[in-house]
Amino acid sequence: MTGHRAPETGTEETMEMTPAELARSELAHETLRNAGEIPSGVLPTLIETSWSRCIGHGLEADSCRREVERARRDVLLTERERNESLLKHAAPVMNGLYAQIARSGSMIVLTNASGFILHSVGDQNFLDRASKVALSPGVEWSEESKGTNAIGTALVEKVPVSVHGSQHFFSANHFLTCSASPIFDPCSRMLGVLDVTGDSRNPSHHSLALINLAVQTIENQLFSSAFPDGFLLHCHVQQELIGTVFEALLAFDHDGRVLSANRSACRLIGRSHAELLTHTFSSMFDKPLSALYDPLLRGTDMIDLRLFGGRTLFGRPQAGKQSRAPARVISMEAHRGDRTTSATGHPAGSTLGGLERLSTGDASMDAVVDKVKRVLGRDIPVLIQGETGTGKELLARAIHDEGPRRDQSFVAVNCAAIPDGLIESELFGYEEGAFTGARRKGYPGRIMQADGGTLFLDEIGDMPLALQARLLRVLQERTVVPLGSGRASPVDLSIICATHRKLRDLVAQGSFRADLYYRLNGLTVMLPPLRERSDLRALVHRILAGEASIPRSLGIDEEVIALFENHPWPGNMRQLSNLLRTAGVMAADDGCIHRSHLPDDFLDELGNPPASTAPEAEIRMTGHAPCDLDSLTLRAIRDSLSRNDGNVAATARELGISRTTLYRKLKEG
Repeated sequence: MTGHRAPETGTEETMEMTPAELARSELAHETLRNAGEIPSGVLPTLIETSWSRCIGHGLEADSCRREVERARRDVLLTERERNESLLKHAAPVMNGLYAQIARSGSMIVLTNASGFILHSVGDQNFLDRASKVALSPGVEWSEESKGTNAIGTALVEKVPVSVHGSQHFFSANHFLTCSASPIFDPCSRMLGVLDVTGDSRNPSHHSLALINLAVQTIENQLFSSAFPDGFLLHCHVQQELIGTVFEALLAFDHDGRVLSANRSACRLIGRSHAELLTHTFSSMFDKPLSALYDPLLRGTDMIDLRLFGGRTLFGRPQAGKQSRAPARVISMEAHRGDRTTSATGHPAGSTLGGLERLSTGDASMDAVVDKVKRVLGRDIPVLIQGETGTGKELLARAIHDEGPRRDQSFVAVNCAAIPDGLIESELFGYEEGAFTGARRKGYPGRIMQADGGTLFLDEIGDMPLALQARLLRVLQERTVVPLGSGRASPVDLSIICATHRKLRDLVAQGSFRADLYYRLNGLTVMLPPLRERSDLRALVHRILAGEASIPRSLGIDEEVIALFENHPWPGNMRQLSNLLRTAGVMAADDGCIHRSHLPDDFLDELGNPPASTAPEAEIRMTGHAPCDLDSLTLRAIRDSLSRNDGNVAATARELGISRTTLYRKLKEG
């Protein structure tokens, strides 16, 4: 998997502790209480790591607050409404699970993705005991608030977890034994945790196994209802397991593109979730797309399929509730092939989240996506840093699309592309007659246009100092005053900023306000440049698969891949996308992209680093930057060209010189 869905086989603590293990755990906890240290090698690795996190959070083993505040009923109801789909599918499964463990002195708990308990069922006597440590709906059981516990630790580790007795960080929770497993949606986003908790004196040998089966049932039900416009394929190597909790599920759109796959499908096929998203039905199996729809037309049930690796599966296709007629789909396949992409760059009909689609196997990028997922909906500003072309706006849009403001506006402003004299009115708006040339009836401004949604400020490092003060006031007071107006209008928005420059250095230089920097610097993520990414091959296939103008069967020569892996990619993802789009069109009649289809300037860059990287190369070789005036001027021009994506007019405006002068300087350089 990509690192954002629970692994197919994770570290699972055993349900029963031996007397020796129990003694070691109690001794470790006593050392923790008395010395504030964790003895090394005594506890299971997962528990020891969790205790270390708890110490990092400033928690103390004997200081668990007993007067925990439960959320007001209206807050609990609101949170249940937000997780309506999860509750709808989980509640019946919880009732069925409880029927298996009734009268065992246990309870079953369902939480959201932050550990907030949404629902619980269980034996009344144990429910009463559990309520004394606030293990009840309306209370959050994250590690930060409740120390090491199965719910909170499963949320952090993203694997099934058992925590017994004295393995709990807080002494007050030592009477509990609990097993929990995270629940993921079809887009690999964590929805919450399902937990079984009981008396530590009566451990169950099967609680974790039962929880895992229950979670798989919930995930399969969520998966089956997530693609009403697409087609599901229920499959397995054993026909009798189709329709059970163990079945593999694959979702396809009407053009055969893989929309998602459940965990069983990833295990069965032997590919990660991210890898499967680059495939189509016909690239995965030995049959054309019509094989998926023929059974629906003929009224038959099962089909035989052979995977690209040679393994044979049994499959049962199922049309979504809102899916179009299969006959029309087959007609579309004959005329259009397997490539349909929406305006957003995602497959038509795809319900996969944008963040997950950014994960294609690179550890640095996966870490960025994981960090961003943790702050979604938390009103924490995000600052995206990275070189030009690394996909900063793409990440910003993905954050918006997966956050609670997804149904509101996403307004993007490039602070470096708007002339200084216009950026203030563009951002803050103006009243009628505020200045010569102003529109009749005024202009609301980009900030007001983003009200209720997300404002994306690209190249925030290029914002003039005077405007930085006004922006800071907007963020602090949550109001905006248009030019020519004395009336402040309330505004509610989420802020995402991006820059290729180091804001901390700009603060030190005095060209960026420190107070604004710390206001924007909630979560800072760094997008890796393409030359440092380990998923280049997957990115190439993802881009080719998303181009409607490129034939479905188009391949790419291994020599070309090798060239790509040795290229410096100064334009990063933007350069790769444009190159593949052009090469794909050039190679359409040949069926495969070869070296001859690549642009000459790309091949030239392999032997001669582009001009924009020359100053950096000189610094690396000599240990210092060039100090003569001509070199500094040329470097400033090249840096500006890079910031403005090669736009000469924007570069000339930024530097305050004419285009003729700019061309002359470049020629001289």
